[in-house]
Amino acid sequence: MSKYFRMATMAYLVLLGVMLGAGLFAGVVVAPVTFNTVSWLGSEVLTHYQEGQIMTENFVRLSYLVNFVVVAVILYEGYKYKKFERDWITQAATFFVVATGMLFAHYYLPDIITMQQAGETATQSQTFINTHKGSELNFKLFSLALLVLMIRNMQKACK
Repeated sequence: MSKYFRMATMAYLVLLGVMLGAGLFAGVVVAPVTFNTVSWLGSEVLTHYQEGQIMTENFVRLSYLVNFVVVAVILYEGYKYKKFERDWITQAATFFVVATGMLFAHYYLPDIITMQQAGETATQSQTFINTHKGSELNFKLFSLALLVLMIRNMQKACK
């Protein structure tokens, strides 16, 4: 393994770790705090709809990183595939990272934004609830695939 590819691999692993950490932080820390402002402020300052708008803006900004990571995964894993350094676990994880990352940034998020722009009643519809649950499941799959990809590449890098 060349010196430059080893450095690229380390940068790639750091990027995957940053993405995984940012996604977990958004889901485990930011969302519960944002949707429970009454607990932190002592009174209802924001409605649930307004809290949702704040959370959506957090995920819009997170989607920039998701898109960057998806491109990095395609480039790095594509290069390794071309060099015949491939296995089915990495290929499956790569597919899921790319597919779920693109679904998050380019399907679920725009739909949620559109429904929020339609007003508070649209966010109480069954369509919104199902879309939101789908986006949560999708992001969990994205995070799991990212973890698998990161672990698999660390195993290969340590050989």
